[in-house]
Amino acid sequence: MPQISSPWLPDLCRLPRIAAALAASELVVLLMAITPHPQGLWSLKEFLGASGFALWLALVVATMLCKSRNLIHRLPIPLGILCSISLPMAAAALGAFCVKQIDVGLGYGLIMPEVNTLHFISGIALMTAIITSIALRYFYVREQWQTQVQAHAKAQVDALQARIRPHFLFNSMNSIASLVRRDPVVAERAIEDLADLFRAALGAGNGESTLGDEILLAERYLAIEALRLGERLKVQWEISAEVDRSIKLPRLILQPLLENAVIHGISRLPAGGEIRIAIRQLPKKLLFEIRNPSLPPRANESNNGHAQDSIAQRLRYQFGAGANLRSEYTEGEYCCRIECPLT
Repeated sequence: MPQISSPWLPDLCRLPRIAAALAASELVVLLMAITPHPQGLWSLKEFLGASGFALWLALVVATMLCKSRNLIHRLPIPLGILCSISLPMAAAALGAFCVKQIDVGLGYGLIMPEVNTLHFISGIALMTAIITSIALRYFYVREQWQTQVQAHAKAQVDALQARIRPHFLFNSMNSIASLVRRDPVVAERAIEDLADLFRAALGAGNGESTLGDEILLAERYLAIEALRLGERLKVQWEISAEVDRSIKLPRLILQPLLENAVIHGISRLPAGGEIRIAIRQLPKKLLFEIRNPSLPPRANESNNGHAQDSIAQRLRYQFGAGANLRSEYTEGEYCCRIECPLT
């Protein structure tokens, strides 16, 4: 029996998706209520009755597809699709039949007497099939999009990590080699910083990082660059006391921006300059600001923008559309700002 590597049926056991299913069912009831028809607008009793039935049906359908997901996945895909639509239709038909009988038996009058029972049941079942198909397609496309974005973000992290290996490693080793005889203590500390940097950037797995880890990684990087630039590189950290260093972040957020500040800013200035890094945490936001003196950006410099685009995309993936990265050059100073919403 043919199988695929992962379930194609979206996971409806998640609370956000159950909430989306309930919201979609209530939206359908609302649209039906405001649609003009010969009997006029629905009464409050009719609207509440239809809403209760729609919410109940949406919850039942979500639960059925949640519990039967693994079983449906074992079927051939065409048969699995048929089952994922047929099960909600059967539940809707059974529910509609029960509601019709209860309404007639108790004399509530919520369902118009002239509505044929078969037409009522078939209409509810067909509507449920259409809404279920649209919802499953939407969740499937969204899940595939999220998977692609995550894979693309990981590929960009790997590319950023790969950029650290060649030129930075060679420059660092050359700087350390020049210190071995002149200042072995500093050379030993530089080797430890380099090992910590590569361990944090390349050997810590593929999971998330934390703000504290990103700060430590940035400090190691700047300490090694200081060996090459000496007094030309000055660094000022401004981290407010309320900053929570355990906040989860994507990997390699600060270091590529500081690398841009060093390579495209400080190293191009004969007298060097100071990089100022400010990190603040507001009740609902985490703010980063990196400033450095710089010559006007060159027209053919693409690495800077590539790193920033990658960071911005990964931040939006983790924190949502509210995350943003902005940069500007003004009067000899380059400034990069990051804003992450906190929930």
